Amino acid sequence: MKILITGGTGFIGRALTQSLTRQSHDVTVLSRNLNAVEKMAVPSVKALNNLDQLKPEDSYQIIINLAGAPIFDARWSDARKQTIRDSRINLTKQLINCMAAMTVKPELLISGSAIGYYGDQGDAVLTEQSTTRTDFSQQLCVDWENEAKIAEQFGVRVCLIRTGLVLGDGGGLLQRMLLPFKLGLGGRLGNGQQWMSWIHREDWIAIALRMITDLSMQGAYNATAPNPVTNNEFTRALAQGLKRPALLPVPACLLKMLLGEMSGLVLGSQRVVPERLLAEGFTFQYTDLSSALAEVLSHS
Repeated sequence: MKILITGGTGFIGRALTQSLTRQSHDVTVLSRNLNAVEKMAVPSVKALNNLDQLKPEDSYQIIINLAGAPIFDARWSDARKQTIRDSRINLTKQLINCMAAMTVKPELLISGSAIGYYGDQGDAVLTEQSTTRTDFSQQLCVDWENEAKIAEQFGVRVCLIRTGLVLGDGGGLLQRMLLPFKLGLGGRLGNGQQWMSWIHREDWIAIALRMITDLSMQGAYNATAPNPVTNNEFTRALAQGLKRPALLPVPACLLKMLLGEMSGLVLGSQRVVPERLLAEGFTFQYTDLSSALAEVLSHS
């Protein structure tokens, strides 16, 4: 199949691109950094650096939309929040406009989202049908999904993939946590009772591949493992996996002072379960955190 991926050089997109090319799909990656495409060392991958390069006569059976500025790379000033929104919502809007102009429409759009869609909800178990609580991340995800769903007006099947904390080697939030934990300086965040809904990157890729082949899949899916954990549990599992102590908790007040509004990403609680995936028979390779961390840490 001919597949276009936006954000194809990112932490998830890079591994997905490699997986798709191994299956002999014809993959084109949209990236402003063409050097990053070359560094993936996948000779068969084509590259675009601007959506303006797409022409109406171009056709892709599958479009996978993962582009977006890193949400955890800088404190959330008003300007930074606007950059985060524009990189997701405006790019998705541009992508939908390109699809509208295509003579032959894609069969499927897989569009990124996140479990931030639900907002901070404490101990409540969250499924795809759960109500939401409004904050910046929640509104971002709602607006992002709404732009993607416009493609349904063109007869395109749309799958929205609400992603949790992705575990894999070579990037992601876990990569930021490894050094302090390796030095024995890790610890819980705040009171440690907030829920962390995680997924191994290989399972995320398997979900995307399932969406491509299973024509019955449509709408929003929680891309999280079936067993979310509290931050306390995550801290213990990571420390045990590294054979290090975890003796230095970080008080919530300090996180709020250092991170401002962005502290909600690590102090907020989303106990998300993949109800739709499980109901539709998807089998996770990594269902418990210890085995997922063991696989990831084997590469570090």
